[in-house]
Amino acid sequence: MPEIHSLIAFAMISLGMVLTPGPNMIYLISRSICQGRVAGLISLGGVALGFVFYMICAAFGITAMLMAIPYAYDTLRIAGAIYLLWLAWQAVRPGGKSLFQVKDLPKDPPKKLFMMGFLTNILNPKIAVMYLSLLPQFITPEHGHFLTQSFFLGLSQIIISVSVNAIIVISSGTIASFLVRRPSFALIQRWVMGCVLSALAIKILSESRR
Repeated sequence: MPEIHSLIAFAMISLGMVLTPGPNMIYLISRSICQGRVAGLISLGGVALGFVFYMICAAFGITAMLMAIPYAYDTLRIAGAIYLLWLAWQAVRPGGKSLFQVKDLPKDPPKKLFMMGFLTNILNPKIAVMYLSLLPQFITPEHGHFLTQSFFLGLSQIIISVSVNAIIVISSGTIASFLVRRPSFALIQRWVMGCVLSALAIKILSESRR
């Protein structure tokens, strides 16, 4: 099992990234508003399966790579921090997207909703980078096998992401209407997420493997 403070730090990153606009969030909110909460939750089921797919692939791949390639950890750590800074800039830059910026979508049957949620997540570069660049730095050899820690961290990310997404899907219509009437709140949300992600990136860059 990972160290408790590493688990908390990874949970904070997972929370910050799930609240940052990306393909998964935009698709789920758009689907929920256009077709209803049930459609959004079915799509979320597909997204969750995508998380499991990434967790399994990354856990085995990361385990082999970190044990075989010197300096792989530092390379992934720096790449992950740079990506967090890029996400922070995307959140605060002029003309940046609000979390609840919606695009119109046609009504689809449940099977297609599930598969679209799965494919949206599989093709989401933010999730790929999170598992390949961010997760490895929270693995400490002294606290168990790489594979076990990878699964434990991945499971925590899945629980956080699915829970937050479910809440947002259920309340997406209400929150979107609120932000449309109060654009200043959307701006505050973007800046808060930008600051949080920047702080996490700086923390990652300032630390080395224990």
